[in-house]
Amino acid sequence: MTDSQDLQEARQRAIDDLHRVVIGRTALLVVDMQYGFLHPDASLFVPAGRKIIGSVALMIEACRNHAVPVIFTEFVYSEAVPCLRGEPFGREHLPAVPGQPTGYGYPSSNCLIGPNAGQGAESAETISELKPREDELVVQAHAYDKFYGTPLDLALRSQGIDRLLITGVTTDVCVNSTVLAAANRNYRVTVITDGVATLDDSIQDACFRIWQRKFARLGSSEQIVAELATS
Repeated sequence: MTDSQDLQEARQRAIDDLHRVVIGRTALLVVDMQYGFLHPDASLFVPAGRKIIGSVALMIEACRNHAVPVIFTEFVYSEAVPCLRGEPFGREHLPAVPGQPTGYGYPSSNCLIGPNAGQGAESAETISELKPREDELVVQAHAYDKFYGTPLDLALRSQGIDRLLITGVTTDVCVNSTVLAAANRNYRVTVITDGVATLDDSIQDACFRIWQRKFARLGSSEQIVAELATS
């Protein structure tokens, strides 16, 4: 074994040790598992997002069983907050225009809240398969970074939480923004590799490589569920 391999293995052991689940100091973050991204008829449907529902559900159940807080985020767009997420980067979030086309690239009321809120496939609500319990925090965010302009950081620090398990969609947008924001706030982040999804496998792989270098530990749902059982 080379010196370089020795160093890499020692580095990974340190990462695993410092990011290990600790009951009372760890929370699960479920990012934007909403109808507006996971319903097949949604204008911003993420097909791969449907494939991770089982892994996310497994993480939710395991965390609930071990008294690890589960926190949900929902991306929302509001006409009262006319940010760039609507025009020009997400026209689908703009209110649908009666009589005009809807769908990808068109105003469709996707994840819109307020008097013209998106309904059905475009709803901002978390999907029923992963429905939050009444006592679980649901953070609505107008930005990709779920810490920005929300009580998420306060909610975590007030409970003494310094470690996050992160799942959700999309890997390169809201999940990525939140992983970087958490790491820069000195949270020890573990991304569940089979619990995140986006539109392009190559982009997903690139995010994994970037996070692994400087921002987060990577682990499968099976690995982290086993870790929870021994914490």
